Amino acid sequence: QVQLVESGGGSVQAGGSLRLSCSLYGYTPDCMGWFRQAPGKEREGVAAIATPGGGSYYADSVKGRFAISQDNAKNTVYLQMNSLEPEDTAVYYCAARFGAVCHAKSVGDFRYWGQGTQVTVSS
Repeated sequence: QVQLVESGGGSVQAGGSLRLSCSLYGYTPDCMGWFRQAPGKEREGVAAIATPGGGSYYADSVKGRFAISQDNAKNTVYLQMNSLEPEDTAVYYCAARFGAVCHAKSVGDFRYWGQGTQVTVSS
């Protein structure tokens, strides 16, 4: 079993930064990802990282602004978000999966989900 708990959401002005954390409990998955869902829109992938110590994936919309990382000692995955834009406003979810392929292209690939944390970016 895998349990995920997100933290670190909040409100920030455009151009600001936030860091989201996802604490992992239980088995260590092969891949952890961050997704987001804005009001009225489908959930979309943001970033993913192979665990432990593997490669990372980013959606085009966040490349160069967001960075995913992991602290194996703390069983935590982070999403550092810089140069935030109002379009980044959404509920952000941490997700985990087992399997060799690690990316955040499909919501259906991930079996385990956190409860979500709100990120609001004002202009």
